[in-house]
Amino acid sequence: MSPFNLFQRVSKAPTNPRAEPAPRNFDVAELYEGPVRTAAGAEAQPGRLDEKLRQAYFWIVNNAIISPHYDIEYHDGPAATFAVGDTRRTLTLPSAQSYSSYVLLPLLAFAARRKCLFIGGPGRGKTASAILMGVLAGYPVREVRRAMQHGHPQMTIADLLGNPLPADLVAAQDMGDIRIAWRKWLSMRVKIIDEYNRIPTRTQSALLTVMGDNYAEILNHVYECPESAWYLTANDDRGGGTYQVVEALRDRIDVVVQALAFNPRFLDELLLRIEENIRPEEVVPRDIIFAEAEVDRLGEEIRAVDVPQDVRRRVEFFASQFELMETAGAQFEYLTKDTVRLAGADWAQATAADTGRDRMKDLGCQTRNGLSVRNLTTLLVFAKALAYFRGNTAVALDDVRHVLPFVLNDKLQPDLDAPFFGLPENAAYRTDRLSWLRWLFDASNAEYDRLDLDRNDPVGELSAEFARGLDGLSERETRARLVRIERLIEERVKGRKLYGHLYDDLLKLKYLHQRYTNYLHWQQAR
Repeated sequence: MSPFNLFQRVSKAPTNPRAEPAPRNFDVAELYEGPVRTAAGAEAQPGRLDEKLRQAYFWIVNNAIISPHYDIEYHDGPAATFAVGDTRRTLTLPSAQSYSSYVLLPLLAFAARRKCLFIGGPGRGKTASAILMGVLAGYPVREVRRAMQHGHPQMTIADLLGNPLPADLVAAQDMGDIRIAWRKWLSMRVKIIDEYNRIPTRTQSALLTVMGDNYAEILNHVYECPESAWYLTANDDRGGGTYQVVEALRDRIDVVVQALAFNPRFLDELLLRIEENIRPEEVVPRDIIFAEAEVDRLGEEIRAVDVPQDVRRRVEFFASQFELMETAGAQFEYLTKDTVRLAGADWAQATAADTGRDRMKDLGCQTRNGLSVRNLTTLLVFAKALAYFRGNTAVALDDVRHVLPFVLNDKLQPDLDAPFFGLPENAAYRTDRLSWLRWLFDASNAEYDRLDLDRNDPVGELSAEFARGLDGLSERETRARLVRIERLIEERVKGRKLYGHLYDDLLKLKYLHQRYTNYLHWQQAR
């Protein structure tokens, strides 16, 4: 077999034969297509997009991007582990199908049409990976390369978005008469910004509008952009680059992927590409290229993946760990780290005053901020995308655990002065942020299990009771529920330190109390 054919080969064997059928919506037209298909028959169909997505992953990881780092580990039974070196770091051999984050996360961003940032030193394949995503969307390689925006210190808004036509500027009597020559990249479903941290601050603001709101504006003319997957690259996103990236633009990035070092044991593959003059992005097999309608369907099927209640509850518990700062405000609702940030107060002074809790036990003491709505939304979307990629109809806790470090990489900021980072055994977490975030999630789950919240969650029971509705609820029962809420609050606060999960529980109980109070007033007025 020639090297060219070898690069274009896509295996016909199922990539995950044990995967559950992916969720599918019922179409009334199927009633006229003949006998009802069995589940096995549906699984054998060639049109399953989750299988096509996996085929794309394995083609990229085996033929295009040389990334033998299987850092997203799944297990099906015991796994072999080895303690290595003076630090006794654990080398694990996964017992189930595992993946390279550097290939998988950008592919999930493509499927869910989200924004992915590649970080790493020059020559690590960041731009090549982004170009591959454009080719998967059906664009010719040359078009993808020409549409790529290259950040540089002189980049203007016109360079980024387009120019008004000179003749119209001279002859126009009204702003509406001026036509705009929009840049072609705005219309593409995969958008690539190379070295985005070299773009001037003013131009970053225009880019923010396109990324955040899907439109571009020049001289009161608006260009509506299609929903797209975004790929940005940076050699250093911890303060490097020509310009500081504005906070709002950084916050729009959904997932951050690190380009890991090349393993010289794979030098033969590089040599083959040189000798045969093959560039992987130019030989992508047609079988793994997605039409526009298929990408739309991918998004719909990903959104249909279920997030079970037990998984949601653990995500809630994890998110509740980080926002509380008991000394930040006078009113209960303002006891947050964001209150300190908005006031411009000295962080060291604020943390020194917060002495009531065990700062080694409290996970929230390790961070300088909490999680936003956008962070949690992105986490759920990527957890759904990963479960879908694996062929499952519901998100597993491991799916959340694996995507969480990449979603929160530059969102949850560590407080490196916290006691946790001062311990010698935790020194590696000062630089390895992905492992630290995964450790935080594991520690949160351990605390969740210790509190036995799956079986003992009275706040959850009260919330479920309220969610069933208030129709037909009597005044007597309303008063009884108000008393139960007050008694539960009294029990929770008696002699206890205030931790993040307790703070959020108390706010939820206050919310329920207010809803029942309003309902009671309505009953009395009626």
